Amino acid sequence: MGEIQIERVTTVTDELMAAFERLMPQLSPQARLPERDTLAQIVASPTTTLYIARDAGGTITGALTLAIYRTPLALHAWIEDVVVDEKMRGQGIGAALTQRGLEHARAAGAKSVNLTSRPAREAANRLYQNLGFVRWETNAYRFNFKE
Repeated sequence: MGEIQIERVTTVTDELMAAFERLMPQLSPQARLPERDTLAQIVASPTTTLYIARDAGGTITGALTLAIYRTPLALHAWIEDVVVDEKMRGQGIGAALTQRGLEHARAAGAKSVNLTSRPAREAANRLYQNLGFVRWETNAYRFNFKE
C-alpha cells in the first residue's frame, strides 16, 4: 500500500459527504448519514476535530473525530467514530488516524485520551491495545432520549 495521508477537515465538500455515505454503514448498521450541516458544525467547532485518511490515490478511506473539552478537573480528550473502509482495513489506516488524534490531544494539553469500542470489533480492540490504550475498569452508562 502507498502512503497514508491524514488530513484535518476544514471544509465540508461533496467528496466528504460521499465518503461518509460509504463509511457510516460500515461503522454501525444503525448509523445514519450525518447531514452536511452537522459535519459543518463539527468542522467549525473549537472543541471537535474531524480527521480523514486518504490512500495514495487520494480516496478518503477512513475518518476519526476527536473531542477536547475542559471540566473543573482536567482537559479531556475523547476519540469517537473511528471508521476505516472495510476494503482497506489491516493496512495501518486506523492506527495512523488514531496516532494523529493522540498527537493533537497531547499538543492541546490533555493528559489522557478515552475511547470506547464494542467487544465485537475485535480487530479495533487489538489495534487500540497495540497503540497503548488500556482497558479502563468502569461502569459505562448511557441515557437515550426518546425520539
